[in-house]
Amino acid sequence: MAPRPAWKGYLKLSLVTCAIELTNVVTHTEKVSFRILNRKTGNTVKRIYVDAETGKPLEEGDEIKGYEVGNGEFIHIEEDEIEAVQIESSHTMSLDGFVEKSSIQQIYLDTPYYVSPADKVSEEAFAVIRDAMAAEKKAGLARLVLYSRERPVVVEPLGKGMVLTTLRYGDTVRQPDSVFGDIKATKTEGEMIELAEHIIDKKKAKFDPSKFDDRYEDALLELIRAKKAGRKAPKAKAAPKPSNVVNLFDALKKSLSSGDGAKPPAKARSQAKRAKPKAAARRKSA
Repeated sequence: MAPRPAWKGYLKLSLVTCAIELTNVVTHTEKVSFRILNRKTGNTVKRIYVDAETGKPLEEGDEIKGYEVGNGEFIHIEEDEIEAVQIESSHTMSLDGFVEKSSIQQIYLDTPYYVSPADKVSEEAFAVIRDAMAAEKKAGLARLVLYSRERPVVVEPLGKGMVLTTLRYGDTVRQPDSVFGDIKATKTEGEMIELAEHIIDKKKAKFDPSKFDDRYEDALLELIRAKKAGRKAPKAKAAPKPSNVVNLFDALKKSLSSGDGAKPPAKARSQAKRAKPKAAARRKSA
């Protein structure tokens, strides 16, 4: 069964337009989910709206959205009034500019969606826009209204289709300096960087998402299987805590030689010999 589109509308490049639909990239259907039960009866429970002042439950149809304009003063907004609010990006995603995808900082990327033509008539125009962006190696910037919010987006070719990623607004993103500003500048030794580089080189790998296992979910499933079989819940295993590094150079050396017995580079081995008296002094101090 094909997934339900998250949005339907039009993709526009100047005077070229085609019908498109967005489909969620991420699915959570296979994840473990829990229902809330009444501990005494074992029945499922449901949430109901309750008047904050009287404590009485609301009848069906009595709830309405409200926007607070003062202390306890609200403007009532009906659902059909919200649906009637339409701007161009409610139905048309216009490609207004093109950038290098790598120029967009990771912190601004939000949620990905697949973009595909919505009908046979739109396939040719869709392919022209997709292939032109691929040839230019550019990603398109646009806006669209999604889940009652206008969102900036970036669109790029992906195989026979495209992928759209919603972007965060600049004023909603904390800038790195606001978090990293208090980190003191540290002068690192070239030999230690060389050792770290060799460790990274040893651990080179190819990106393969099929090897990503949700170990926490596996542990939850084991708990569920145990309870279903009438066994006691598995005891939590204490995670080993990393020890404090007293001598960073020695720790890098051990990291490099662990596993496959690889030796540190010659330059680092000579540095290790010179570092021993200093290391001993640092350990004594620590």
